[in-house]
Amino acid sequence: MSNRKIVIIGAGPAGLTAGYELKKRNKDFIIFEKEKEIGGIAKTVKYKNFRFDIGGHRFFSKSEIVNKIWKEILPADDWLQRHRLSRIYYDNCFFDYPLKIDNVVKNLGLKRSLAIILSFINSKLFPIRDEKSFEDWIVNRFGWRLYKTFFKSYTEKLWGIPCEQIRADWAAQRIRGLSFTSAVKDALLRQIGFKNSEVIKTLITSFVYPKYGPGMMWQAMSGKILKGTNKKIIKRKTKVIKIIFNKKTAKVKRVIIKNEQGKERQVKTAALFSSMPIDELILLINPIPSKKVIKAAKDLMYRDFIQVALVFKMKKSFPDNWIYIHDPQVNILRVQNFKNWSPYLVPSKKYTCLGVEYTCNIGDEIWSLSDRRLKNLAKEELIKTRLVSKNKTVLGGKVARMKKAYPIYNSEYKKSVKIIKNFLKKIKNLYPIGRSGMFKYNNMDHSMLTAILSVRNFCEKKSYNVWDINTEEKYHEEKQEY
Repeated sequence: MSNRKIVIIGAGPAGLTAGYELKKRNKDFIIFEKEKEIGGIAKTVKYKNFRFDIGGHRFFSKSEIVNKIWKEILPADDWLQRHRLSRIYYDNCFFDYPLKIDNVVKNLGLKRSLAIILSFINSKLFPIRDEKSFEDWIVNRFGWRLYKTFFKSYTEKLWGIPCEQIRADWAAQRIRGLSFTSAVKDALLRQIGFKNSEVIKTLITSFVYPKYGPGMMWQAMSGKILKGTNKKIIKRKTKVIKIIFNKKTAKVKRVIIKNEQGKERQVKTAALFSSMPIDELILLINPIPSKKVIKAAKDLMYRDFIQVALVFKMKKSFPDNWIYIHDPQVNILRVQNFKNWSPYLVPSKKYTCLGVEYTCNIGDEIWSLSDRRLKNLAKEELIKTRLVSKNKTVLGGKVARMKKAYPIYNSEYKKSVKIIKNFLKKIKNLYPIGRSGMFKYNNMDHSMLTAILSVRNFCEKKSYNVWDINTEEKYHEEKQEY
């Protein structure tokens, strides 16, 4: 095996973390990244002297392993402690999030607020017994009226399918631990001065953030991976186009790659860590897997993402880090105010850069719009939501598109993932890692942890069940560990 390399597919958080861990162990490895830039969905995009995030990435984790790595990579001076402020835009009003009683009553009125409380009581008296869908999960914890008010339109905009077709798993993973009861109790305790209740835990109120955006982390990590070597072990604009699997040894023995010029070559493989979309991985394996496995891969669905960054000449905009747009009259999902993430992301205090987010499917109306039309649409919808006034001129902007950004937890996904997982487990030296690599709605820290534990499984003959990461009982945003 001395002439075989460990191959890593993808230079996002999972792939780079795998490389970083292998470098610590003096292993011979190579990373193939199909794009020009590293960082995947967590990269930082530049437009002139402005920087912006793809979706907004907070750095917080309950994993001390991940926290330790973040601190190893970036010195203390490169971190900013940020206060979280995010609100919901609904019915021409802005709602504090997490909920505050006085704010909800003020915006909805006493009559609608009482109706929400009665609806919640009804859901407790007559719960849905068999929770299958996102709708079932939310109604049981918040009641039908609050579900219709704050959850339905936003969630359907995010995923592009009705809430009753989305599995309850997604709600359990992303908003686990929160309920109407906990939100009201927390709001009441805050009103009377108990800000750090040990009883009611709510969303994190602060997080850390690299001063020049998350891309700063991955650039620094790649620098540490390359340090002390003349070898180009991170190959950009290079695709893995075939994975050759030996059935007798139950191992991947080589991969075939294609570089930017279209030249192909083979790389003998000691182990393969893959963060590429798991459906694409299956279709590259040779000999070809069974029809059942191929079908399972093709049945998996993703949601694609567009970030439109617009620059305005204005010192101040809204105070939030981001705002959730729950208005079904506009296509916007969220709006980021990057100056509030870090003042270093804009070159001068007199400018503001807003990130307007859209989810879509490749080929649909939003995805097919030109960059110019997307910028115009983003400005029009910012005006509709009163986040920008009509007299403000867009000084410039940039559109970033990200394919397969979100794995869709529809009614069939669990069955498909199980079939694929059972197939991949038979390949002894293949390790799926990361969000796309495992078809799991992971945050950065979860993606990194899948890589860390997979490297330990390979190098130290451990038996961590990486598939169990991000299935813990407590919601992963309940508290801040920094």
